Amino acid sequence: MSTQTEVSPLTSSQLAKLTPGTWLVDGSHTNVGFTVRHLMVSKVRGRFGSFNGVVTIADNPLESSVEATVDTTSITTNDEGRDQHLRSADFFDVDAHPSMTLRSTRVEARGGDYLLHADLTVRSITRPVVFELEFDGVEADPWGGTRAGFTATTEISRKEFGLEWNAALETGGVVVGDKVKIEIEAELIRQDAPVQPR
Repeated sequence: MSTQTEVSPLTSSQLAKLTPGTWLVDGSHTNVGFTVRHLMVSKVRGRFGSFNGVVTIADNPLESSVEATVDTTSITTNDEGRDQHLRSADFFDVDAHPSMTLRSTRVEARGGDYLLHADLTVRSITRPVVFELEFDGVEADPWGGTRAGFTATTEISRKEFGLEWNAALETGGVVVGDKVKIEIEAELIRQDAPVQPR
């Protein structure tokens, strides 16, 4: 991680509650979703149901790091036929590439929010991505744990990651858009927190 010393003053009071240490992604309260154009006129939304992540908070939050792994076989768009196609070699090729990974490279402040720079690996292709990162705060839960929330969004070209399948329309368009919007709504829990009900 690159060294940054400036902390955004707009969230300094909340950041003080984001204590240094290891925080785990709580899968039952986290959503990893995406949106892509379909037939040039509408949007299809989907998500991944299985994933894990570790966030290491540094003394200076801007020196923190993120590592996450997503199970590509867990993709769902509420259409089993489409999901099977997405798992096939035309798209994620889950038999050869059962997971994709995200590893942060640096964090920078931008006004009251942040930018998370990371390396995203899909189908063994690694590209740099930049997430707009919103810190949603820290709260104690009723079971003695401490929770933190973040929202991260970015847009990628799926073709840059080897997801190139498409079909042309008579009107000149294509069935699936190239740009994919990724939105992650993450809830973290400190690793030393007690086990809690879901």
